[in-house]
Amino acid sequence: MESEQAAPLRTAIESPRDDELFGLRSCLRWMCLDQSNAGLAVVSWVALFVLAVAVPAASHFVLCYRPHRRPYDLVAQLSLTVASALSFLTLSPATRRYGLRRFFFLDKLPGQSARVRLAYTAQLRSSFRLLALFIAPCFAAEVAYKLWWYAFSAIRIPFLGNRVATSCVACALELASWTYRAASFLVVCVMFRSICHLQILRLQEFAAAFQAESEAVAVLKEHLRLRRQLKVISHRFRGFILWGLIIVTASQFAAVFVTTRPHSDDNLFNTGELALCSVVLVTGMLICLHSAAKITHKAQALTSHATKWHGCATVESFSMDPDAASEVIASGDGYSDEEEDSEEDELEDTKIVHPHAHTISFQKRQALVTYLENNGAGITIFGFTMDRSWLSTIFMFQISLFLWLLDKTIGIS
Repeated sequence: MESEQAAPLRTAIESPRDDELFGLRSCLRWMCLDQSNAGLAVVSWVALFVLAVAVPAASHFVLCYRPHRRPYDLVAQLSLTVASALSFLTLSPATRRYGLRRFFFLDKLPGQSARVRLAYTAQLRSSFRLLALFIAPCFAAEVAYKLWWYAFSAIRIPFLGNRVATSCVACALELASWTYRAASFLVVCVMFRSICHLQILRLQEFAAAFQAESEAVAVLKEHLRLRRQLKVISHRFRGFILWGLIIVTASQFAAVFVTTRPHSDDNLFNTGELALCSVVLVTGMLICLHSAAKITHKAQALTSHATKWHGCATVESFSMDPDAASEVIASGDGYSDEEEDSEEDELEDTKIVHPHAHTISFQKRQALVTYLENNGAGITIFGFTMDRSWLSTIFMFQISLFLWLLDKTIGIS
């Protein structure tokens, strides 16, 4: 098992097609993000330099000074390049150091239940389809925009004589560069979402332990393992989320600034690529922030679930007639099947918990509840928990920046 966990990415790539990471590995190889050996590492760095740096720089300095210049090209090109470089620098060291199996915590799955293993495997196999679902519409819009732009612009690159050939080569290079940068940013966001999905499955499985005959020490150890894995996830992705948020904020700030300047030429022909860049970056950050807030919410819901379990068990234990008490508790759940929310899980339902007849003693239950109240788990960034209140703060900060910029540029506050 240790040798399998420490195996490099090259060994995993040679696995059969039924491997749960086959689609994702194929995606990384086609995107030149695979660094399983020295040769592929060189290819990945060359691809980063050519597609994320050289092609955008050349297209900006060559095409933006022609008759049909793109006034907002610098903001779009620089934002996508910096975002793709951040994703590359986040993904490459992690896959080289841990390998994809350990990076996705697949080495921890053998100790989980069959339900968790099957659900997480299905999630990983669908991650590539989810990535394609995000990329395909944006790529189609980018292709349509580029064809429109090259068809109606009167550019002529000096070092190529034929205008049609010039336009085809330049358009193909720009599309390849845009696809590489957008996909490399979104693939890390989808990876983070998939990893969070495993921890949500584990939290839901952990909640079921309160309805079974469990030992207090076993419950405490399992929660400590969950907290440890959440800390590992936070440590691996905190730089990406923090810098990604800064990049997206700066990009949106610059986009609003350049489009609201006096005498700015704002039309779909000029601002189309800027809009597509914003869609890609905002979508990626929303995936990360939503996943982080969701897993933090589920982890914090454990305290409420444990408190409910403790209260039901206490009422049950102090009753003179256990059978009658069980009937009272059961009848106290006055909601009909039609009123129940089908999306509620074990952590967030409002139904009465029926504790096991030989449940944990009152003192141990109280100790567990106190521990959970003072040791909340979740995704953190340098000590700050990414919960829903944290997201509300980010939203208000973004709105404040937006309104301030509008006030300084066009006088709207």
